[in-house]
Amino acid sequence: MERPDRHPFLIVSGPRSEPRVALTFHGQGDPSLSVRLLSLLEAGGARATVLAVGTWLEEQPQVARRILSGGHELGNHTMHHDDISTLPAEQAFAEIADCAAVLRRLTGSPGRWFRPSQARDCTPALAALARRAGYVHCLGYDLDSLDFTDPGPATITRTVLDGVRSGSVVSLHLGHPGTVTAVPAILDGLRARALQPVTMSELID
Repeated sequence: MERPDRHPFLIVSGPRSEPRVALTFHGQGDPSLSVRLLSLLEAGGARATVLAVGTWLEEQPQVARRILSGGHELGNHTMHHDDISTLPAEQAFAEIADCAAVLRRLTGSPGRWFRPSQARDCTPALAALARRAGYVHCLGYDLDSLDFTDPGPATITRTVLDGVRSGSVVSLHLGHPGTVTAVPAILDGLRARALQPVTMSELID
């Protein structure tokens, strides 16, 4: 696991002075949609960060390899995607640690990033559990695409492009057809704004 560095534990955005953004995806759902989305990102010269659900990775281990082979980054979004803030401490810890174990088994690393399930930010209690599991960062976001509500690709695109700026960390989801359809237009809009989509590590390091 990464050693503590100069960045804060909770990260919700990157430097505003650099023309880069991070597209981050909550990872679960139809694997064929995920592969199609990854291919669209790559065709557009973009790299993303996927925070994956452990049970999804266990069912679709090939997706973990596909994410990494495309130059994207893979992190922890808990084992079962329950509302982690409502769980007893030891159960919440197991959600983080069990997903980390799956990531380590499939890729050799638990990933740099932890994002709590069904919660935007880490509470102090969750932060303590994530640190106990070995994570030195909790990944939030400053721009929510609301794509999980399936508002349609045009609305997803507009929400992202209306709110994005240098350093933005955008929350998106795998497994939603509208998000897949929106990706080319989002990438075109970022390009028009001279913003490069990069992984979270590239955004902050």
